[in-house]
Amino acid sequence: MKNCKVTFRLFIVFLLIQSVNFVYAVAPVRQYYTLSIYHFKDSVQEKVLDHYFSDALLPALHRMKIVSAGVFKSLANDTVSDKKIYVFIPFNSAEDARQLNEILQKDKAYQAVGAEYINAVFSTPPYTRIETIILYAFPMAPGMQLPELRSAKNERVYELRSYESATEKIFRNKVKMFNDGNEVGIFKRLHFNAVFYSEVLAGSRMPNLMYMTTFDNMEEREKHWKAFSDDAQWKNLSALPEYQKNVQHADIIFLRPADYSDF
Repeated sequence: MKNCKVTFRLFIVFLLIQSVNFVYAVAPVRQYYTLSIYHFKDSVQEKVLDHYFSDALLPALHRMKIVSAGVFKSLANDTVSDKKIYVFIPFNSAEDARQLNEILQKDKAYQAVGAEYINAVFSTPPYTRIETIILYAFPMAPGMQLPELRSAKNERVYELRSYESATEKIFRNKVKMFNDGNEVGIFKRLHFNAVFYSEVLAGSRMPNLMYMTTFDNMEEREKHWKAFSDDAQWKNLSALPEYQKNVQHADIIFLRPADYSDF
């Protein structure tokens, strides 16, 4: 009888362990991202930023085991006075993101190589301003994915989309459309090579969600979006009454990866 009780207890423990494993299997940890936008005005500032990102920041992130950070330049930079570089960094937790600056402050190699940027004086700053957006991955896309592209980096098109909603409740509806409605799945099936899908936790434009898709070139981008608009599943999803008017404003930003970007 005693052996039976022990066996039963072991069986219960086994079931509990399996249930925990099952929960983790179906609900992987969702990543946090930071998307920092560096505004600059000329080639002098751009040169300082390029050196800082390629030789100081990215190597420091790699030492922190963040092996896939992205640096992207706006395709509009050639024609606008407010030029922009976007830096995307993935984190496995909010605490990892919080600790970033503390770790960089203690990284002697980072401090030495990045001295021109770090120690810039007020009269010659390396940028006009920085804005940082904090993102939280969608349940249907809990971690960033490296794109599978064949073209040279200078031909690639990375499309960053920002969808603002009229209210927080309506925003949750659009997030639900991506996840429960499987809009993410449609993009995946049509091979949009998305890097991330996320809700904005903190930023200048809220309530808001952002995602990034990637293409070998602009022609491929046009083909993919034509396939998306013609897709039967998308037509059915977008016609559902519960998902109407859940985006008030959309921004589409075309980017190209810097030569030294990790992807």
